[in-house]
Amino acid sequence: MEKNHNISDLQLHTGVEVVRCYQCGKCSAGCVLASEMNFPPSYLMRLLQTGTKENYDKILLSNSIWLCLNCENCLGRCPMEIDIPKLMDYLRTQSVKENKLHPDSKPILAFHRSFLDSIKYTGRLYEVGLVAAFKFRTFRLAQDMAIAPVMYLKGKLHIFPEKFNDRKRMKRIFAQTIENTKTDNP
Repeated sequence: MEKNHNISDLQLHTGVEVVRCYQCGKCSAGCVLASEMNFPPSYLMRLLQTGTKENYDKILLSNSIWLCLNCENCLGRCPMEIDIPKLMDYLRTQSVKENKLHPDSKPILAFHRSFLDSIKYTGRLYEVGLVAAFKFRTFRLAQDMAIAPVMYLKGKLHIFPEKFNDRKRMKRIFAQTIENTKTDNP
C-alpha cells in the first residue's frame, strides 16, 4: 500500500491538487445531491487526501462519483477553486476500468452508455433508441410503458432517427476520443 500514490496519479491525470483542500465544507454545503451520496464532496476529498488504496477503493465503489451532476456548484463555492467535477469524471473512468461499481450506479452507467451509443450510431440523440437501449441494459422493460403512447401522440417521440449523413466522421470522433482516453489514462 503505497502512501500518496493515488494523489500523484490524480494530479497527473486531472491537474487537480487534492492536498489544497482544507475541509471548509463549502462544496458539500452547495451540493444538491450531497445528502444522497455515500460520501459528500468534502468527505470524498478527505478520503483522497489520505492517499491510501483502501480509501481510494471506497471511493471507486461509492455511488457518490456517479451521482455528481457536474453542475460545478462545489467548484464555484470552493475558496481554493478545486475542480471536484473533473475529479469525479476521472474517478468514474477508474471505477469502470477497475470494475468497481456501486450496485446503485449500474443504471446510471447503463443510461450513459445508451446515450453515447445513440449519438455514435445516429449522430444525435434518438430518444426511442436511447430508451430501448437503456431498458435492455437494465431489464426495466415494462417501466414507463404507459407514457410512450401519450408521448408519441404529442409528437415527443419519433419512431425513426433523424437522418445523419456523415457517419464516418462520427466514427472518427468516437475513435479519437477513445484513443485520447487511453493515452490520458495509461
